[in-house]
Amino acid sequence: MAKIKTAFFCQNCGTQSAKWIGKCSICGEWNTYVEEQIEKEKTEEKEKMWIKASTAHKPILISQVSASDFVRIPCKDSELNRILGGGVVPGSFVLIGGEPGIGKSTLLLQFALSMHNIRVLYISGEESEQQIKMRAERIGVPFNECFLLCEANTQKIFSHIKDISPQIVIVDSVQTLYTDSLESSTGSISQVKECATEFMKFAKETNTAVFFIGHINKDGAIAGPKVLEHIVDTVLQFEGERQMVYRILRSLKNRFGSASEIGIYEMNSQGLKPVLNPSDILINQKDYESSGTSIASTVEGNRSLLLEIQALVSSSAYGNPQRNTTGLDIKRLSMLLAVIEKRVGIKLGHQDVFLNIVGGLKIDDPAIDLAVCIAIISSFKEKPISSKICFSSEVGLGGELRTVTRLELRIQEAQKLGFQSIYISKYNAKALLDKKFNIKIFPCGNITEVLKNLFA
Repeated sequence: MAKIKTAFFCQNCGTQSAKWIGKCSICGEWNTYVEEQIEKEKTEEKEKMWIKASTAHKPILISQVSASDFVRIPCKDSELNRILGGGVVPGSFVLIGGEPGIGKSTLLLQFALSMHNIRVLYISGEESEQQIKMRAERIGVPFNECFLLCEANTQKIFSHIKDISPQIVIVDSVQTLYTDSLESSTGSISQVKECATEFMKFAKETNTAVFFIGHINKDGAIAGPKVLEHIVDTVLQFEGERQMVYRILRSLKNRFGSASEIGIYEMNSQGLKPVLNPSDILINQKDYESSGTSIASTVEGNRSLLLEIQALVSSSAYGNPQRNTTGLDIKRLSMLLAVIEKRVGIKLGHQDVFLNIVGGLKIDDPAIDLAVCIAIISSFKEKPISSKICFSSEVGLGGELRTVTRLELRIQEAQKLGFQSIYISKYNAKALLDKKFNIKIFPCGNITEVLKNLFA
């Protein structure tokens, strides 16, 4: 009898080690290594689990490859359709992660029920058929060719798949699957990796689209081995607070489209409703203008958004001034505060600074730098900014305004929402000489010029 091979895996990040160690060298967590079996049994039945037998591939010229086989399946959900790059690609492998209760199962069940004339198999290892039927009735989407299967064993799942021959398979969730070829417990690193690999081979060899729902760990990353995110074609992150009605579906990786797209949903009693014009919900409607508020124009993927940025600057009651942000990197805020002190001459060393991007979005676009600086200075000076003015420019360490990409798209979004003026970098203005807009454009060279116009 062959000796059973085992290895130690970090339950936090999935790092493998030949022996037990106290502290993981990758993620830094203590006492997370668990011994798991890694030797799997070779069986003939496992090699013939799915419908089509794998064929030997031969080298061919790239010019001979036909892309006609990759006809996308359009989704009824406009947000999901755009994030995936225009529809579901047959044979693609999609992983959706998010916190418990955020709406991952609701999103994919809603997607499965809306795919008319497409055979969908919804596999659940966490809920019963009755629970899924109750959620489906609450969503209110007319039932179609959507099959339910409550099973976690991959061998049994593939036998049912062979009978049904679905075009799309949805698995909720990958952490509940297990294979008979491994003796480790369900949800372990080795089980997740092996089950994901089996479904990846199935998707590519049968040209069937597979959607996986994945849990996340305490750091917000998808639980399981990091290789799980490498083998899939698309990684989507479902974000948002359960207490808020809005959810954000963000593309982190996409082999068939843009990797920087976002979709915004509104959670209600009937499921998730796509928000077609997110700028309306990201800008608060107020009866009066208050200090510390500015509007930034940003671009996420192919979508232009207008965001409201709120800042509060107050005298520090303690020795160390506080720096808190929501939706913006704290290091980026510290850099902009240093620029304001050095280049503008406003001393913020003894001031508490709180910054919030309305709507719960997390923004990495440097084009919001100018709006952040203006909101902070407005709060410090107690001078409100007109709600009809928006900003779109990166701020350099010298206080200069730097160019941003897709400026025309940003200006068009501001114009569509009725803004009267927008402040940009003068180095961007050269590309707009032959363009005509119904919005006043203020090209400036540095942040000081902007302040002279606003607070003259």
